[in-house]
Amino acid sequence: MSSPAAKANHAPTVWVKHNGVTMNKFLAASVAISTLAFASSASAQMSEQSARASLTPFYQALNAANAKDAPELIRQSTTPGWVTCRGNEACNTRDEVMAGIGQRMRAIPDLKWEIKEVLISGNHVIVRGEATGTPAGELMGTATNGKSFKLMSLDLHTIEGGKIARTYHVEDWQGAFRQMSQK
Repeated sequence: MSSPAAKANHAPTVWVKHNGVTMNKFLAASVAISTLAFASSASAQMSEQSARASLTPFYQALNAANAKDAPELIRQSTTPGWVTCRGNEACNTRDEVMAGIGQRMRAIPDLKWEIKEVLISGNHVIVRGEATGTPAGELMGTATNGKSFKLMSLDLHTIEGGKIARTYHVEDWQGAFRQMSQK
């Protein structure tokens, strides 16, 4: 098939028909190259092993067993500009998290946070985690009864240069309080 312009100029143009769409060979090649470029960039995303290597020190910092090393573990695993957000506008800086993590460990002296699943898209890593612990006294301004909890967390991390640059997180604290209030 040739176009009227090609007939007028006597220049042969090769037309390609694909999925009901007719396009010239140059356009078809451009589409193919763009598709290959997209596919290769998607395959260039970080591996699960690389993601876990970037995240492991951070999740170690969330465990009471590592309370004395928690600030340094956070420093190792995050960029200087890292922020962690529990809502679109409710964010804390790296320095704020490092200063406050000891208080959380004192409130839950056996706190343990585990990575249960890791999903990766480009430089974004989603972690489904699980936290367990038994609060000692008040937790988030609420009296506790000595019972333990287990909660699920979902964290969306942006990784830059092997370090966490931004985190959005959601934890089921309501479910944890429900567990602790049961008789």
